[in-house]
Amino acid sequence: MAKHGAYDCIIIGGGHNGLVAAAYLAKAGRKVCVLERRHVLGGCASTEELWPGYKVSTAAYVISLFQTQILRELRLKEYGLKILPRSPSSFTPLPDGRSLLMGPDASLNQREIGKFSMRDAAAFPRYEALLERVAATLEPVLGEAAPDPLPLPKSWRKIGVGKRLRDGKKLLDMHNAIKSLGADLPEAVELLTGAARPILERWFESDVLRATLATDAIIGAFTSISSPGSAYVLLHHVMGEAGGARGVWGYVQGGMGALSDAIASACTDLGVEIRREAPVHAIHTDKHGTCGVGLEDGSQLSSRIVASSVDAHLTFERLLSPDALPEEFREAVARIDYSSASAKVNLALSEPPKFSCLPGDGVGPQHHGTMHIGPSLDYLERAYDDAKYGRPSEKPILECTMATSVDSSIAPPGKHILSMFVQYAPYKLADGNWDDIRESFGARCVETLAEYAPNVPAAIEHRQVLTPLDLERTFGITGGNIMQGAMPLHQLYCFRPVAGWADHRTPVPGLYLCGAASHPGGGVMGACGKNAATEILRDKPW
Repeated sequence: MAKHGAYDCIIIGGGHNGLVAAAYLAKAGRKVCVLERRHVLGGCASTEELWPGYKVSTAAYVISLFQTQILRELRLKEYGLKILPRSPSSFTPLPDGRSLLMGPDASLNQREIGKFSMRDAAAFPRYEALLERVAATLEPVLGEAAPDPLPLPKSWRKIGVGKRLRDGKKLLDMHNAIKSLGADLPEAVELLTGAARPILERWFESDVLRATLATDAIIGAFTSISSPGSAYVLLHHVMGEAGGARGVWGYVQGGMGALSDAIASACTDLGVEIRREAPVHAIHTDKHGTCGVGLEDGSQLSSRIVASSVDAHLTFERLLSPDALPEEFREAVARIDYSSASAKVNLALSEPPKFSCLPGDGVGPQHHGTMHIGPSLDYLERAYDDAKYGRPSEKPILECTMATSVDSSIAPPGKHILSMFVQYAPYKLADGNWDDIRESFGARCVETLAEYAPNVPAAIEHRQVLTPLDLERTFGITGGNIMQGAMPLHQLYCFRPVAGWADHRTPVPGLYLCGAASHPGGGVMGACGKNAATEILRDKPW
């Protein structure tokens, strides 16, 4: 017999944003149910024991952007969340035997960059300070729903006086914040709209420093370092304080899933019902709006509030009947760009990588942070050139992390987990299919790393390769896009997910977006869930 239930709010998807939304709604006294399709919570921020003793952060792997306000208000540290800072945080080996090691230690950066250019060593603190000033100006924008400032047709949506006043205040606050940048404004505009490569080439002369910084601009995006809009992502890497200080990225002890588990524990204590292996089949509506959901097992759950943390394609084109939406909204959703070119390779190793440029046994400073395999700007460009024609990069860009360098709890004694985030692996291939080439592409990534750390192939005990198609299947992200939709300018802020609906609401009364498909977009930050909960509580008289 089908099970039935009635709730104040139903959350579709138990990723970190969905759990955050649930926690805040329950904190306000609402009866909330979270429905998760998989057996494990967290979405892309999850940990799985793929092999005995190895707890692998299968997708997301580092944290900084997660909002400190959420950490504090949900008391996540009391629920076991511990973030381990990474220092040094960046290591780039070069084919000629040199390397660049960087991190939060300014004196280390000065020495390391000075090996390549004293001019760059002097310029780097000024570059970081500029990015931090611009990022500090933008960060308050992340912590609230985006306004809808465009003069859209009245037939699209009825906007009340209260919302118009709130939107006006948000825009005025942004204007004043931008005004505070003063003489930095032209550079700030370029960072928000321009391409990463010309900016980095203007600031620095050493190619290894340029390339190390440039990889930050393209991770998770199907774009080149020369494409407009790529510079914006540079700002993400000086944002956030979850790692212990501004711009310090850390590892979650026990794997990324420990973050989701901490939020889930907070939810449970607040009375949230969390159902795993409960895939939603449909969002139900009636003449008043949302009225509940149907599960694949035939269960029917009723609620006048449904918040979806899955992407816009799944929410509006798979779970909702087309006749529930206005035609212009359906067409706008159909135009959302999900272009993706990222893959993930997870390795269980018997020993750490031994880099030819920095020989030695055991764990060293070079293993603590991200190990960049992408030695020059031209290398990064050529990797993209392959992908834009539908070919996986012949020489892929690898962002390698080894959380076991600081966290011994996730692997057997003496063993290590190496995570490789790979660019570029286009979702749409010109020839063949990902199921046929998955393992050969994984081998190509290992071979690329072995050019710098020759011991790696022999040290591999287990390997998992997640292509964009696997990411789509496993985590329910359209096109394998880890941001739930690409993040160019026309899909950010007041345009996310589509123009006119940037405040988590939808044309269906009672249906909201609370995942990365909404503002402020991708990244493990929790803001999408918190902001959505704020708007839901604002709307509903309860």
